Amino acid sequence: MPQPLRIAIAGALGRMSRQMAEAVAADPRLQLVARFHRPGSMGEGQVERDEALALADVVVDFTMPAASAELAKACAARGGPALVIGSTGFSASELAAIADAAKKVAIMRSGSYSLGLNMLTGLAEQAARALAADDCDIEIFEAHHRMKVDAPSGTALMLGEAAARGRGVVLDDVARRTRDGLVGPRNAGEIGFAVMRGGSIVGEHSVSFLSDGERLTLSHAAGDRSMFARGAIAAALWLAGRPPGEYDMRDVLGFTAL
Repeated sequence: MPQPLRIAIAGALGRMSRQMAEAVAADPRLQLVARFHRPGSMGEGQVERDEALALADVVVDFTMPAASAELAKACAARGGPALVIGSTGFSASELAAIADAAKKVAIMRSGSYSLGLNMLTGLAEQAARALAADDCDIEIFEAHHRMKVDAPSGTALMLGEAAARGRGVVLDDVARRTRDGLVGPRNAGEIGFAVMRGGSIVGEHSVSFLSDGERLTLSHAAGDRSMFARGAIAAALWLAGRPPGEYDMRDVLGFTAL
């Protein structure tokens, strides 16, 4: 019988990290070997970061962008463990730091670890590739709870990146994140974003492809956060033992092989 994969959880006091720890502890394929928080913050059952890294095969990190980038640097400096990152809202410099760390360790980074949402991402890329920009407009909608601090969500941007890849363009060149006032007619080829914030919405996302006379909408709604933990576990199991590099959930689902 194979040995369980050793998992450490970053951001031990966070809501998602606590749920992740429960899911790992309940999975016989995994062993929860450590939980840690920011330096100097030691709660019950927690260890220091360096101790956690020494114990783990894979670290799962749902914290904040700056903390994730620093954790990636720490993993790279010691040559492991592999790292699953679920933070969103990264700056260009933080993304560069993660990409640099991925030269030395395997890093999985995704705007969402929902398997359904990542399936939606792959399908959106395929649809964007098949439906020409001159004939079909793309609009992305997302809705989240009132406490979410970044917009558009990391998942919405992930969907936008997928659509842009399908079109063979750079998202920043075609994204329209806001519309207010007399904005004029829609530019051909742009990818629009719309955002809703309120209540306790876990997460809703849709990608619409609109042409004259018809509309195709691919959508996903989250019922609870346990789906993110399940997806992160699938990511950790896939990532363990991989060579250094930066991966995403398209790799786990096999879309990059298509």
